[in-house]
Amino acid sequence: MDNERVEFKAGFVAVMGSPNVGKSTLINAIIGQKVTAVSPKPQTTRRSQQGILTTDKFQIILIDTPGVHQARNKLGESMNLEARSALEHCDLVLFMVDASQPPSEEDRLLAGFIKSLVKPEMVVLVLNKVDLLQASQVHEAQAAYEGITNSKEVIFVSATRGDNREALINKMVTYLPIGEPFYADDMVTDLYERDITADLIREACLNHLHYEVPHGIVVRIDEFTERNEHGVYIEATIFVERESHKGIVIGQNGQMLKKIGTSSRKEIEAMSGKKVYLQLRVKVRKNWRDDEKMIKQMFST
Repeated sequence: MDNERVEFKAGFVAVMGSPNVGKSTLINAIIGQKVTAVSPKPQTTRRSQQGILTTDKFQIILIDTPGVHQARNKLGESMNLEARSALEHCDLVLFMVDASQPPSEEDRLLAGFIKSLVKPEMVVLVLNKVDLLQASQVHEAQAAYEGITNSKEVIFVSATRGDNREALINKMVTYLPIGEPFYADDMVTDLYERDITADLIREACLNHLHYEVPHGIVVRIDEFTERNEHGVYIEATIFVERESHKGIVIGQNGQMLKKIGTSSRKEIEAMSGKKVYLQLRVKVRKNWRDDEKMIKQMFST
């Protein structure tokens, strides 16, 4: 190993936050491309996923975790276990909050969760959505969130606008241990295209459907076949919990399903760089969120 490589730094950073504070948006922005699903509705992330940023000096492995929340079913329990596992296997925790809003009960729940598992010197408080604050509100927002956490460092960012993105990257690097990279230089995520495809289809459902429907949805990829170097054929099933939800997802004359297919196909093509032929179907599987077999399939990839 040459002298330059001796100083190479690599490690894991868990990005923790209540649902919908912008964790996936920040990770996608840091990586420079879309590797995790993003939606204005909470609980878009259901399993931990790694976004990987590699330069000639460091490799940061960002763990996008499900938002910790009060679990109401086996799916929620599994999501909270995923978040706990991320905390137990990282070099740094980014506790991310929405600075434009006062601390919520979920923020307080997560702050206590982090305190119970992680030393204060391993936590950086990241106040997101600084672009929505007036200058006079900055100090008040910082004080409110410092009051619920014991983190030693604070940074304001805007995941969408890019404020302090480079400063945050530099700060993360200071916490990483010296060592060899864990992944190849060209890898940007630990998931396969097939897994990301399911997440992107579900993201399209979240963006197009009524609030009560999306969290009763799970997507299964039935076929993912590369027909040539430029094209991919995909068949996927969207599962819902109720017969009434099936009609909503399909829509009048199939128009809603067509919208979901068009949106997800564009995202999959942007992710893969290939022409995508996408076939979607909708089926009912009652109470799948309490189906241990279904939950195990979701979290085994």
